[in-house]
Amino acid sequence: MLNADNFITTPIGTDGIIRQSNDDFYVEEVPLNLPSGNGPNTWIQIEKNGRTTLDVVLDIAQYLHISRKRTGFAGMKDRSAITRQWICVSNYKAEELPDLQEVLHNVKILDIKQNEKKLHMGQLKGNKFKINIRNTNDPHEDKLIAREVLDSLEKTGVPNYYGYQRFGELRSTTHLVGKCLVDGDIKAAVDTYIGNPVEGEHGIHQEARTLYDENKLEESLNLMPKSMRYEKMMLKVLIKAQKKHGQIVAKDYITAIESLPKPLKRMFVNAYESFLFNKIVNERSKVGINKYLPGDIIIDNEEHWIHDIDESTIQEDIDQFKLNPTAPLLGSKVPLAEGLEGSIEQDVLDSENITKSSFECPKTPKLGAYGIRRSVRFKVEDTHVEELNDGISVEFFIPKGCYATAVLREIMKKNI
Repeated sequence: MLNADNFITTPIGTDGIIRQSNDDFYVEEVPLNLPSGNGPNTWIQIEKNGRTTLDVVLDIAQYLHISRKRTGFAGMKDRSAITRQWICVSNYKAEELPDLQEVLHNVKILDIKQNEKKLHMGQLKGNKFKINIRNTNDPHEDKLIAREVLDSLEKTGVPNYYGYQRFGELRSTTHLVGKCLVDGDIKAAVDTYIGNPVEGEHGIHQEARTLYDENKLEESLNLMPKSMRYEKMMLKVLIKAQKKHGQIVAKDYITAIESLPKPLKRMFVNAYESFLFNKIVNERSKVGINKYLPGDIIIDNEEHWIHDIDESTIQEDIDQFKLNPTAPLLGSKVPLAEGLEGSIEQDVLDSENITKSSFECPKTPKLGAYGIRRSVRFKVEDTHVEELNDGISVEFFIPKGCYATAVLREIMKKNI
């Protein structure tokens, strides 16, 4: 995990690897409500393998010849996994749907039902995970280690880090694009997203990005495979501007960013916020994610602020997971804490040479961020561990917006 180097549990790690295959990483979304069977909106339960949620809904929108805005989902699910979730097509009857099973690559259609309401981001309780950790040090001993770690985390909570999915698992650059937007350097943001090849990418991806960096835009576009659909969206805007005006000017880079789907372009600054949040939580974890510090901003399980803190009962409420200390997803309007936690937060701002107002993103104001306070920990429940021939299998439930890899890194004692 980016910006995470501290561990809060004491047992030695199991080591090992995850995602040896997609079958080793299973995620099932737990919705707030199931579709009723009546209404104008079609909910589709899918199980996908090796694809992002956004890719699937874009394919559906394209095949049905409708706007992507008419599709919805509660959470973005990993590419490198087998994941199960509901998606939605608004104002569309189930009987009018074609056989999507025939047109969606690596997607199984499990159920289709009508519902009165549309499905929006965040409308879920959380996620169930079943994850195989392969090639551990000693599977029998590692089962005991994992059990001890999970028992500890059930008492303290898990550091609420954002995982690599937030930044890009293979090519962790999403937060770098966001940093450029916060700094107001839009050309650098576009260049970072389209160009900037990284080690480990497929050869054709690297070559296409290198051609872009060499200002060979047409050659870059022609080489890009279908999987680089978002880079191609932006690049087409730049090529069109270059042909029309003979050059690419600042506003063209803004237009290129704006050409992307809303969930993706909003993710850039959000990823940068997450990058900084991880740094703050890492420092906080050294003094306790399950302890009240004077000056803390505290929230309840509905994320409501607790303005009148009773210091005689606050620690007991934290121990029982009724209340949680917070750290900021930094933004233009989010308040900082006081005391030690406030010092940690201000130090991170200073280290990045930014202020809260930087997140107004004046050149791309629609992509700016106000910021919010977020719990520094989350609760892990329904834990179970099994021994495998070459490792262990762990199961658990965590709330929405939290990352399974934050649990796994404590078990394995390595950043993943």
